[in-house]
Amino acid sequence: MVVLNNCEIPIFCPFDYMTPEHITLEELTSRIGGLINTSSSLRNVWVTAETSDLRRSGHCYLELIQKHPATGEPVARARATIWRSVFARIESDFFVATGQRLDSGMKVMVQVTANYHPAYGLSLNITDIDPTYTMGDLMRIRMEILARLKREGVLELNRTVEWCDVPLRIAVISAPGAAGYGDFIHQLYSNDFRLRFTTCLFPAVMQGVQAPPSIIAALERIAAEEEEWDCVVIIRGGGATSDLASFENYDLAANVAQFPLPIIIGIGHERDVTVLDYVANMRVKTPTAAAEWLIGRGADALAKLDALATGIHQTASSILSGCREQLAYVAASLPFLPAKALDNARKRLDRDMMGLADGVNRRMLPERTRLDRTADRMESAINMILERKRSRLDSMSQLIEVLSPQATLSRGYSITRYDGKAVTSASQLPPDAVVETTLVHGVVRSKVIG
Repeated sequence: MVVLNNCEIPIFCPFDYMTPEHITLEELTSRIGGLINTSSSLRNVWVTAETSDLRRSGHCYLELIQKHPATGEPVARARATIWRSVFARIESDFFVATGQRLDSGMKVMVQVTANYHPAYGLSLNITDIDPTYTMGDLMRIRMEILARLKREGVLELNRTVEWCDVPLRIAVISAPGAAGYGDFIHQLYSNDFRLRFTTCLFPAVMQGVQAPPSIIAALERIAAEEEEWDCVVIIRGGGATSDLASFENYDLAANVAQFPLPIIIGIGHERDVTVLDYVANMRVKTPTAAAEWLIGRGADALAKLDALATGIHQTASSILSGCREQLAYVAASLPFLPAKALDNARKRLDRDMMGLADGVNRRMLPERTRLDRTADRMESAINMILERKRSRLDSMSQLIEVLSPQATLSRGYSITRYDGKAVTSASQLPPDAVVETTLVHGVVRSKVIG
């Protein structure tokens, strides 16, 4: 019954409606929290998991994940907290035992107590850690990949690729429509130096199991038109650290390490590191940082050009100023130059003539001395030669006298001739031959009688 304007109006309902028994969401979450927070089986439990998205701010906030052993996809995850009161001790013990700071991508064994808050949900409060249970799957896989690339001799290849002076033609590998790609393009094309970049997006999947083959395919497309690009930028913005597991891949790292163009990696934040950061030519924090690095390289080139232009201008101005001064001096001196030049030429000629005379005298004096010495030596040499010739003639004369026929005849010998020829054998003379015998004094003619 409803009273309206002092009139009672009956209300009829086709069926009787009864509200079910219910509680509020806050009451339900309180019950859940009561069960979890008071359960002894959920207190001080040792749990093995992998750290991800670890952040420090006095307290330590992180995510614990468990992955499928075959696919690597997360099968369980939970938020976790290490409060300031125990974090310094836990991290110190961990560093002493492992030589590393607690970070994302590490497999750890931690002691946790489950805590449920009605507004914030389930979280795990970490109270202790076992330092011997370290190096999660991501870190282990990364170290194995890096060791294999080093053995194959390709780990440092992309780092040694030389950059062109100003890389303006940029091949970009990113997910289409990704915020990181948008930030990169906006930063690049709105630079204060008005550098004109040319970019082309080679789309690829940037997370999950399809990321490595998709990025490799994009790299192959870029390699097919290598001459058209100066460098490659692989970017991905935002996302949890656990999503970077797809980049811990040997095939992808090997392709990046051996790529012929320099590669910039910008797929995470400062605390996020993947195996690609170890093999690429350049590693930056974010896509925006990649654009800033490229702009900075162009700005450096512009600064060098400005410095060169300033230097050229100053040098040219200095040369022109000096030329103007020289021209003014020449113009003022021109009327007097011919007479001065003639006077200088006369003086120079006089000096040359005096120098020539002195030079001739200096040269002739030793020559005269040498000539006198030569004449003396020639006279002595001629006398010696004549004396040797006289001695030889005397010796030859004496030899001729000894060997002459007259000397032979004087020793009692004679010469017999027949028909004017000397006879040396009796067989040369016929009977009745008239021969002529020469003695030392006179000639005798004889007739052969037998």
